[in-house]
Amino acid sequence: MQNLKLIIGSIVVVAIAVGWYLFCPELLFVTKTVNEALPESTITAGAPKNAPATVLATGRFHSVAHDTTGTATIHHLANGTKIVRLTEFETSNGPDVRVYLVAAKEAADNETVTQAGFVDLGAMKGNKGNQNYEVPPAIDLSQYQSVTIWCRRFGVNFATAPLTDQKQI
Repeated sequence: MQNLKLIIGSIVVVAIAVGWYLFCPELLFVTKTVNEALPESTITAGAPKNAPATVLATGRFHSVAHDTTGTATIHHLANGTKIVRLTEFETSNGPDVRVYLVAAKEAADNETVTQAGFVDLGAMKGNKGNQNYEVPPAIDLSQYQSVTIWCRRFGVNFATAPLTDQKQI
C-alpha cells in the first residue's frame, strides 16, 4: 500500500512538472512592455542625411485565439533594410510566441498560417508596446500579405494583421 502511494505521488509530481513546462502558466500573469524606436538606418552614399523610412504596407491586428490590438507596418529604411514594426501593440503572453509574415491575405485560423507558408521573424519581444523585427534580405515581400502572432509550442494563431497599401515590395 505504501509503494502504491509513493508511485501515485511520483506520477502526480511528474505530471505537474510536465504540465508546468508545457503551458508556462506564469506567463499569463507577466506583461512585458517594449518601446523600441523606429531604427535610424545607416545612410548609404548619395542618400540624403536622415532620409525617412518608406512605408510599404500596413495593417491592423484582429484577434484570432487571443485578444490582440495594434498595427503592423512594413518599413523600408534608407539603407535597404526592411523591418516589420508593431505599434500600440497588445496581446496575451505565452510560451514561444513568434512574429510571422504569412503568405495569405487573411489568416483567420491556424491552418491558413501553416498551409500558406510563413517566414519566422523571431520571438515576440514583449506582449505590449512598440517593437521592430528585421525581415531577412532574401525575402520577397510581395509573397507575404499579413503579419501573424503565432504560438509555436501549441500551433495557435493569436492574431493577424492583413496588410494593405503595398508599394512595389
